[in-house]
Amino acid sequence: QVQLVESGGGLVQAGGSLRLSCAASGRTFSSYSMGWFRQAPGKEREFVAVIIGSGSYVYYTNSVKGRFTISRDNAKTTVYLQMNSLKPEDTAVYYCASKEYGLSEFESDYPYWGQGTRVTVSS
Repeated sequence: QVQLVESGGGLVQAGGSLRLSCAASGRTFSSYSMGWFRQAPGKEREFVAVIIGSGSYVYYTNSVKGRFTISRDNAKTTVYLQMNSLKPEDTAVYYCASKEYGLSEFESDYPYWGQGTRVTVSS
């Protein structure tokens, strides 16, 4: 059983930066992979990034490579998404998700989800 709470969203100008946080509660946080997904207005939810339990391996969707960085602090049971060079098309509600073991970009592999935090990038 894992509970997730996202924070850090807001309004930012194109080219700006935001750092999202996801605080997790669970007895074995370090054994879980943590992912970020997003849902833009009028669109379906899509994968953004994932990091395995140790933090040694990460994977990003092509549209955010070089701009976003996922990281985690297992001592704080928190995962982060640093978003730089933001574009209007990054506007979405961003969700934190958790699964046991391995990297995955598929929603169906993640049993635990946060409530989401809204990111709006103005042009």
